[in-house]
Formats: sequence, structure tokens, C-alpha cells
Amino acid sequence: MLVKKYDDPREHRKVRQRYRLKGTAERPRMSVFRSAKHIYVQVIDDESGTTLAAASTLDSAVKAVEGTKSDLARAVGKLAAERALAKGITKLVFDRNGFRYTGRIAAVSEAAHELGLLSKEGHTGASEE
Repeated sequence: MLVKKYDDPREHRKVRQRYRLKGTAERPRMSVFRSAKHIYVQVIDDESGTTLAAASTLDSAVKAVEGTKSDLARAVGKLAAERALAKGITKLVFDRNGFRYTGRIAAVSEAAHELGLLSKEGHTGASEE
């Protein structure tokens, strides 16, 4: 059997993670992509293959925010979560897209946690105490 080789370790982590994560209509997937300058967030329903909400540092609402890249990422996460709430979405699954959960990726997640869209429900890691 031929095994696919990945040149980029992030792509390999992304494929492994995406195997477990599926966005549904009740609980869409919040996907984050980080480049050197910008950060992009999409709320995706994988069953229908549609993007329900999106935000990035290129949005005019976020361009007015001053601060570090982590501050901008927090603002993008909050904007994406607010747009998802406006569409009637109450729960999300967080897809870090193969990136490590630190820095700007964690800032996006924390912003969605603050608005109540992400929870530890279904989390198999450390217990919530």
C-alpha cells in the first residue's frame, strides 16, 4: 500500500486532525489560517460544503484595531464569533488547521470561548475541574 508522504509537517497534522473534526449544521467547524501578516477565520458547515461566516485582518472593522498581531487575532475571533451568533449558530468545533495551539491561534479560540461558542463539551483531553 502506498503511503502519502507530506513535505510540510503542518499539512500532515492538518489531515490527521481533519479526519476527526467534522462540521455539521448544528455545530459547524471554525477553521483558522495564519500567515505571516494576516489571520483568516471561517465558520464552515461540512455537510453542505458552505461557509456560514468569515472574518480576517483584512476586514475594515479589524483594520481599525491597534496593537500586536495577537490583539488583531483576538479581534478577528470576536468578529467571526459575532457573525456566527448573528446567523443563529450557538456551538462550534475549533479547527486549528495543523497549527500549534499557541499565540494567535489560541487568541482566536479564546475570543470565541468568551462569547460562549466554544466549550470543552466532547473534549477528550484534561478534565474540567
